[in-house]
Amino acid sequence: MSKEKNIKVEGETPETSHNEAEDVRVAEGAQDGAQAEEAETAEKANEPELTPEEKAKAEAVEWKDKYIRLFAEFDNYKKRTMKEKAELILNGGEKTITALLPVLDDFERALADKGEDATAVREGFQLIMKKLEKILEGLGVRPIDTKDKDFDVDFHEAIAMVPAGDDQKGKVIDCVQTGYTLNDKVIRHAKVAVGQ
Repeated sequence: MSKEKNIKVEGETPETSHNEAEDVRVAEGAQDGAQAEEAETAEKANEPELTPEEKAKAEAVEWKDKYIRLFAEFDNYKKRTMKEKAELILNGGEKTITALLPVLDDFERALADKGEDATAVREGFQLIMKKLEKILEGLGVRPIDTKDKDFDVDFHEAIAMVPAGDDQKGKVIDCVQTGYTLNDKVIRHAKVAVGQ
């Protein structure tokens, strides 16, 4: 059998394939890994056997370290959530304020108008009022309906008792101030006059 010699001539590439070079690297890596394992087992063999007391102390040190790390992690979590909560409280009304700014703009335009037509001014304010009601409704605010309703302490606040017929007893006669709910939670009770 004839043996081939690989001669490297300047400007030519070697004829060994990438796979052969990779195989050599893998084999070298395996040798290094085996040597590391041997060194580790030799190191363990040289270590003296720990007594149960020493093992318990080592385990206690390990548990203490874990406890300290866990405590620090929990403390960081508490600080982070407190900071997020404070930011939420400070900036929680941002959505509402942003929604109300167009109404403020409308009022500024209405006040800047020099027209003297009272009906036009009234119509303008009615349009602004409707716009505000629509924005509040979009945010979940709803007026409490009081017309011909029975008096309900969950929604109404009685500010006056008015003499009325038998059919009006215990019913809301007049609404002095409208009440509102926010997502079905009462945020202001309706101030009403109740028949007696």
